[in-house]
Amino acid sequence: MMSYLARLPMNVPNILTLLRILCAMIVFAMIAFARYDLALLFFLLASVSDFLDGWWARHYHQITVFGRIMDPFADKFLICGAFVCLVAIPELTSDKAGFAAWLMLQPWMVIVIIGRELLVTSLRAFVESSGGDFSAKWLGKWKMVLQCAAVILALLYLSGGAEWNIVSYSGQERLVSEFESPPGGKVTWDTVISETGQTTLVPNYVPRGVTARQTVLAQGLDYCFGTKQWRRYVFFTMLASFWLTFGMTVLSGLDYCIHATRMIRKQRERLNELFPDGK
Repeated sequence: MMSYLARLPMNVPNILTLLRILCAMIVFAMIAFARYDLALLFFLLASVSDFLDGWWARHYHQITVFGRIMDPFADKFLICGAFVCLVAIPELTSDKAGFAAWLMLQPWMVIVIIGRELLVTSLRAFVESSGGDFSAKWLGKWKMVLQCAAVILALLYLSGGAEWNIVSYSGQERLVSEFESPPGGKVTWDTVISETGQTTLVPNYVPRGVTARQTVLAQGLDYCFGTKQWRRYVFFTMLASFWLTFGMTVLSGLDYCIHATRMIRKQRERLNELFPDGK
């Protein structure tokens, strides 16, 4: 194995592909340790390397057999692994966010995503082994973009403490998760009207301070935007991206199946023309 690796053409695209696999493993580890800001950083690096190695290979004519095999594998390893790690986080799959669980990321969505990748890989191997061209189609590229966007938004949402409910308390924006539960677990809100006529909802219990689940990234975004409301936009955009990703995954999978069926039919017709007696 070491002798084989030593003979591989280690050009820039292939090195970037191997680095993307390494970044993917770091992403999985950071999600496991709840370091979502670092997971987001390495996922962005891996996503950028995916674009860069393809551009470099085409522009400088450095396409190799190793790259044609490992580049799709690295993409699937990164995306499928990230979704498997995310679906294990209750804040993304349950009704803890205040919405029905079926609106959130669900295991059956991840199963469909992984199944689609396995199906397309099998079809590509079968068609190209027969001499056909099974290059990526534009639906597949859009699918990859939406999948990356969904993972990025999910990590950004988790970096913000997995909270989108923002309330005003003593003139400051606070997260609902930053408050202690009142005795008995029943939450009530008092409506306070300031001298300027502004209506503010104040919880009937005392805040417990900044939660440790917020990352340095989230605190930096709070400072840059001057508001915590970006969490709300990230949350709803994340929900939309989950369902758009699922829809595009199914649509692109069907498109590849139709494309593969047509190519197999053409190959069969060509063989029948060359060997009309089946010999």
